[in-house]
Amino acid sequence: GATNTFTGAQIGNITTLTDGSTITPDLSVNNSFTVTLGGNRTLANPTNIVAGQSGVFIINQDGTGSRTLSYGTYYKFTGGTAPTLTTTASAQDVIAYFVVSTTRIDCVFTGNLA
Repeated sequence: GATNTFTGAQIGNITTLTDGSTITPDLSVNNSFTVTLGGNRTLANPTNIVAGQSGVFIINQDGTGSRTLSYGTYYKFTGGTAPTLTTTASAQDVIAYFVVSTTRIDCVFTGNLA
């Protein structure tokens, strides 16, 4: 409940998510996450959602590429359309997010970074 003033950069770690058919981030662990997709996957609605949290999901293609990602119902994208990942082998995309409520996460997609 206190107001904090920072005079220097605040740096957090990036948590590696476990790849699997369904990937479920735990937002109590960190703000920034990375995962390398080994197949077509679903980014499930996170656990421990708190309004006001923000961060990024870094999505990497494995050496094969052509992996797809679907999203839980809480993720909202511009125009109501989920993005298509860059499917080149070893490509990297980033999804910046802001938690609006315990059931809504507004997202911005930036593709083809690597």
